[in-house]
Formats: sequence, structure tokens, C-alpha cells
Amino acid sequence: MKNRTAIVGIGHTAFAKNIGRPEKQIALEAILAALDDAGLRAQDIDGLVRLNLERSTEVEGARSLGIPNLKFFSEVGYGGGSGCAAVFHAAMAVASGVADVVVCWRARNRGSGGRPWAKTSWRVEGDGQFFLPFGLVRPVDQIAMVARRYAHEYGSPPEMLGAVAVACRKHAKHNPHALMREPMSMEDYLGIRMVSDPLRLFDCCLETDGALAIVVTSAARARDLKQRPAYILAGAQGTGPQCVVMANYHKPVFLETPSLYCARELFGRAGITPQDVDVAQIYDAFTPLVVLSLEEYGFCGKGEAKDFVKDGALEWPNGRLPVITSGGSLSEAYVHGFNLILEGVRQIRSTSVCAVKDAEV
Repeated sequence: MKNRTAIVGIGHTAFAKNIGRPEKQIALEAILAALDDAGLRAQDIDGLVRLNLERSTEVEGARSLGIPNLKFFSEVGYGGGSGCAAVFHAAMAVASGVADVVVCWRARNRGSGGRPWAKTSWRVEGDGQFFLPFGLVRPVDQIAMVARRYAHEYGSPPEMLGAVAVACRKHAKHNPHALMREPMSMEDYLGIRMVSDPLRLFDCCLETDGALAIVVTSAARARDLKQRPAYILAGAQGTGPQCVVMANYHKPVFLETPSLYCARELFGRAGITPQDVDVAQIYDAFTPLVVLSLEEYGFCGKGEAKDFVKDGALEWPNGRLPVITSGGSLSEAYVHGFNLILEGVRQIRSTSVCAVKDAEV
């Protein structure tokens, strides 16, 4: 699959606390914007990939867009981070000849639509029965347990998580689409209220309405389209034994996440190493997830993130590894991390407001 496909179009709506339009409508707006960016029409689409959390289906999308023949459609599970899996599915479909132009999208009215965990039942089935009844209902509480254990194991100070939050905010202030653009210092971070100790308000993603879409096609076709192609080196999905989403409290290695399994496949298939990466868009629903990813994707060793992130190492333009250069889920918008994919494409095009010089990977 390496370099046989490319992202050729990106589009998104405005981001807002209340966008005032239903998710199905803003999904179409984002798809049309991505097609326009690529110089393609809805009639060119023959594949759609959605998250299974989407409220709009591929059938509705094909009907509303006027797609003449939808040859391929796929669905990806889970929420945060699953946008990368959607791109992976699209690239596999194009590389294998099943489809020619595949659109992936995410539309979510989370800012105006309420908090899903507020609907948690008194009786819980599945994996949730092992932690939800004991008070770990909100995602922030589940990740706080991980953050506390990490600090216990490695002696990390709160400034480690603060470095992630501050970097995201510094990048967001350059981004006209970001919801949180006010300057934030480390003192501001440390002074904000706790939400679930040790996680502060600025350790948590935003709650946002908005939609985004991307267009994937073959490398051959990409050369004739409007934009500089962002070629897809590789994709991977992964999980390990005894994994429970966001709550691996019973694992023998408590701090190990599925990222470890995914990273091995991803870099192996791409034929590169973490040291080849110029800029990283790491999923940032909560700051500890960035720390764990830095380690498990091999940018630093286990327990070394507290030193790796020091002295502005994650910040554009002078950091050793600029991350989340649009502001991400913490300061731009929270749409299950799909905005990170668009920012990655902008970095390859050199159109990011925080463009890393000569970024190739």
C-alpha cells in the first residue's frame, strides 16, 4: 500500500459550541468542502468510510450527495483516534482497486448535544460493568487513574502534562478556526481548577460541534488534481490481550495501551523510524494520552516523557518534535481527533499556520 494512495482533499465546517444545524447536514457540508478542495465532484465518489458512532449512514450520504454507484463502504469502531483507521480502510480500498475515490468523515454535535456518560444506565453490561459502577463513569475519571499511576511509577511532575496543554494552546493562537486562542502560561495551567485529580481543566478536550471530511484516491490520479498530494505511507490498527477501552485497570502491565501494538505495525509497514517524523499529530483527548503515545510510538523511552517534553520540545517552531500544531482536541476543537488528520495534510502541503519547515513525514 505504501505511497499508492494519497489524501487529495480536506474540508471542515466552523467549530462551535452550538453550530445550529444537525449532524447530517454539517457532514454533507464538510464532504462538499473536501471535494471542492480536491477539484472533484460528488459524482466521482464510489466509496465512503464512516465511524460507527456517526448518526448519518452511507446510504443517506449516497442519496443526499447523488453518488451514482457506491462500490465500497466500511465502518470503523470506537471514537477517539478512529479517524486514522477510517483513512486506512479508504487507502486499502483504493490500493486494491475496489474503489477509486473514497471519502471519510466525522460529524458531531457534542457541544450542543450533551454528555454521553450522563445517560449511563443503573445496570451496566459488557466491559463497563467492571469499572462504571465504582464511580469511574466520566472519561476524565478513567484517564485520571492512568495519570496517577504514571506519576507513581515514574515520578512525573504536573508540568509534564502542562507542557502538552501549553504547546497546544500556543499553536491554537495562530489558528483562526480554533475555539481556544487565549494565551496560556504554565502558571495558568497549574492554577486552573482540578476536574479529576491529577487532571486539571486544561488537561481535558473541548466539547464542540463540527464536521470534517477527507478525500482519498490513487497516487496516479492525485498527480492531476488541485492540491499537493499527501501520500499515505502506511496504516495500522492494533490491540493486545486484556485490553478494555480507556480502563485497562486489570492488565498485568497497567500502563500499556493498544498504541504499542499499533506502532510496531505502523513503522514496520512504512519503512521508517520515529526519528524520521518531522511533526506529529497525536490524539489528545486528555494530556496523558499524548505522553503515553510519545513513549509507545518510540519518540522516547518508557518513563522518559517527563524529560522529553521539557523546554518547549513539543512547540512550533523550535521544538525537537512539534505536536498537535492546530491546537488539536485540547484547544482547536474536539471531533474525535479527525482534525488532527487534516492538520497533518496541511503540514505536508506547507499550508499549516504552524508549518514545520520542509516537513515530509
